[in-house]
Order: sequence, then C-alpha cells, then structure tokens
Amino acid sequence: MLPLFFANVTGTIIFINGTSSSGKTSIVKALQNMLEAPYLDMGIDKFIFMLPKRYLNRPLWDEVLGKATEAGMTGHRLFSGMHHAIFAAANAGNNIIADHVFVEKAWVDECAELFEDMLAYLIGVQCPLEILEQREQERKDRTLGQARAQHDLIHKFTIYDLEVDTSLLTQEECAQKIIERLKTPPTAFKSLKSK
Repeated sequence: MLPLFFANVTGTIIFINGTSSSGKTSIVKALQNMLEAPYLDMGIDKFIFMLPKRYLNRPLWDEVLGKATEAGMTGHRLFSGMHHAIFAAANAGNNIIADHVFVEKAWVDECAELFEDMLAYLIGVQCPLEILEQREQERKDRTLGQARAQHDLIHKFTIYDLEVDTSLLTQEECAQKIIERLKTPPTAFKSLKSK
C-alpha cells in the first residue's frame, strides 16, 4: 500500500510525438530544465536501450522497429510495456515526459485507453522533410531514410493538445509553449478514445 501522502496523487504526462530527427529529445531536455517539478524521461529510446545490444542491429532490429514505420512482435511488446510503465509511474505520483514515434495505430489506441482520464498531454512535433533529412545527414547517428519513411505517417493517427514546429522555434521556445499548454486540461487522448 502506498504511503498516505501518495493517496489520489497522479502525475502529469507529456507525450512528444514526431519523426526521427524532428527535435523531440532536445525538447524533452529543455522541458526537464525549465519545469519546476521533476519530470522523468521515459521516452522510447530509454526502452529500446533496455534490450540486449544484439537487438539494435539487423536482423533482430526488424523485430523491434526495423522498418521505421512498423514494429515486429518484440517492438509491440516493448512499447506496450512502455505505455503501461508510464501509466504506473504516473499513478504513483511521478511526472513523465516521453518522446514517441506513433507510427502504429494500435499504440495510439492503447494510449487513448490508458490515458484518457489522466493529465496526459499529446504534443505533435512538426518539421519540413527537407530539414529533417538535413539533420539526419548531419547527426551521423541515425539510419538514413527514417525521417522520410515516418514523415507522412507519424501524425496520421493522432489528435494533439498542441503542435510545435522545430524549424521555426528553438527547443526552449517549443518547451515554453508546452509549459503554457499545461495550464489547461488535456483533451487529445479523450478525443482519440471517443473516435
């Protein structure tokens, strides 16, 4: 049983959804620095890097998220576990930020089911394809072509509480807009659940 001071206290959740190289990680870091309360980073890469190292390379990577636009069975289990871990951590009173790539409708549906009645915000990160591809080339730590593969799919299944464009705003400006949005209740997951 939780100590009394945890009773009925749930944390705030911020999901950041965008393609590879859209600037999600930079926004997560900016939010952690700018928000007064502590927010745990429970994003997609944290869960991917829990896997044995051999799963980060083909052919096993194809069972995770090898095609950048669809997951294998290992990936579906992993990201469902991520969603449920975030749900549990928030219900224990922790605030969460999680960057994601919602390329699977099943993931959006599961999150809508889990988070519709929680303080869970869904933020969309936009960026033009040509800038994404330039960033991908410059970073040298991403599989080339991921951004293009995800670009037309990443926002297909979602509705957002807020959208930010990292080609127009710095990560701090994006974070500030998100912080302002936290002043009013979220609606995206509830709307997605009722669709």
